[in-house]
Amino acid sequence: MVMSEVATPGRVFRRDFPLAQLIGFQIVSQADGKAVAELQAGPQHANPMGTLHGGVLCDIADSAMGFAFGSTLQPDESFTTLELKINFHRPVWDAFLRAEAEVVTRGRTVGMVTCKVADEKGRLIASATSTCLVLSGEAAKNR
Repeated sequence: MVMSEVATPGRVFRRDFPLAQLIGFQIVSQADGKAVAELQAGPQHANPMGTLHGGVLCDIADSAMGFAFGSTLQPDESFTTLELKINFHRPVWDAFLRAEAEVVTRGRTVGMVTCKVADEKGRLIASATSTCLVLSGEAAKNR
């Protein structure tokens, strides 16, 4: 396996996927229904007010949750997100961010994942939840 890939029970996900490269974050771990993404946020991630754009926080949380949920998949399964919710708790300018995601429930067809994004001082920056739909058989092909 290449260093930029993450193994799941039957799936391999590339850690260096295009969105991660564009924004500059990394998936640093994925196993057993958990995953972690990290980002050094800076001025290149700012919104018009100069703080970190909420979409960037959403991207790292969504990716961490996707990798966490992906670690629960069987070889013939894929998934799609049905719902994503994020709450922003404090502004960020320049900070090292860590998004820690964990699968809360995983049924045969639906699961729920949570994520907390904190800065290097451990302060909660954002929290998110995601509802995922498991796809299998024909629905999972090419996904």
